[in-house]
Amino acid sequence: MTRRSLPPPTPAFVLHQHDWSETSLIVELFTRGQGRVAVAAKGAKRPHSQLRPVLMPFQRLSVSLGAVKDEGAEIHTLRAAEWAGGGPVLPAAALFSGFYLNELLLRLLPRADAQPLLFDAYAGSLPALASGEDTLMQAALRAFELLLLRELGLLPTLDLLTAQQTPLLPSSVYSLRPELGLVAAAMADNGLTGRQWSDIQQALDDGELVALQLACAQALPALKTTSRGLLHYHLGSARLRTREVMIDAQQWMERG
Repeated sequence: MTRRSLPPPTPAFVLHQHDWSETSLIVELFTRGQGRVAVAAKGAKRPHSQLRPVLMPFQRLSVSLGAVKDEGAEIHTLRAAEWAGGGPVLPAAALFSGFYLNELLLRLLPRADAQPLLFDAYAGSLPALASGEDTLMQAALRAFELLLLRELGLLPTLDLLTAQQTPLLPSSVYSLRPELGLVAAAMADNGLTGRQWSDIQQALDDGELVALQLACAQALPALKTTSRGLLHYHLGSARLRTREVMIDAQQWMERG
């Protein structure tokens, strides 16, 4: 009898997990080839399971997934998972930021929607979070937020006035409003100069994550207020579930 081979592995990160039974877990993965997928990790809670020490957040994995048996449930079987190496270990102070990125993906990214550029940006953001340097961490978060919104089609072009589709003036200040796009800033608005918006757009167009992080670093903290407003608007809620994210972080720390 021919032994059935495993499906080809794909790079992945763990976003979240919860109990499925006394011995198993349901794990939300962000994979490069299939996007966000839910998997049943059978036996992963057993003390001697090979999966138990592998299914950790913020570590690049190589996973093999089985077919979905119940299309309505959208649950794959996790056939195999191995540590792929090369990833930084987030210090305790950076865990909240890491789980914040995970929550954004869980709440905004539909399942089975491959996003290789976003996957690479997520992987490329982790070293900045691991650095512990506040400006670099904040710039990495803002860059990822903008990339996520852009890849989901929720971000207007940032070097043009949205309504008029005319170029921005380098020294004038503009605000990005969820319902209007880029507009001339009022006195009380948080805004960026036309040059800052254009630098961000250029980095987005070039697909250079480091350049995008540097452009975002030049616009803190106004960009934080702007990007959070956009995210809350598209999430349809006033705030993210930060308390639940912190509970996740504490659980991971206790297991470690």
